[in-house]
Amino acid sequence: MITSQKFKTKMPLKIDPQEQHTGLSGLFAAAVVSKGFCEMLLNDPEEALRKGYLGRDFGLSPADASLIVSMNAKSLADLAKQVVQTLGQ
Repeated sequence: MITSQKFKTKMPLKIDPQEQHTGLSGLFAAAVVSKGFCEMLLNDPEEALRKGYLGRDFGLSPADASLIVSMNAKSLADLAKQVVQTLGQ
């Protein structure tokens, strides 16, 4: 028998549905597929946002770009956690 399990998270996600943050999805996708881009994002986020990935601009809002630059993360998972926590406030 196949049973379904609900995903539960301890992290509340309270994002305004009017603001999609679509640029953040592309940013994290690039960091997942490229170790070099991920390292740049963690060590020099301003440069990572300026250069983009494979010539692609992420189209981040000024607020989302400021958010990424203000983070101090040691790993991509840590960066994602900080972003989710900040957006959920």
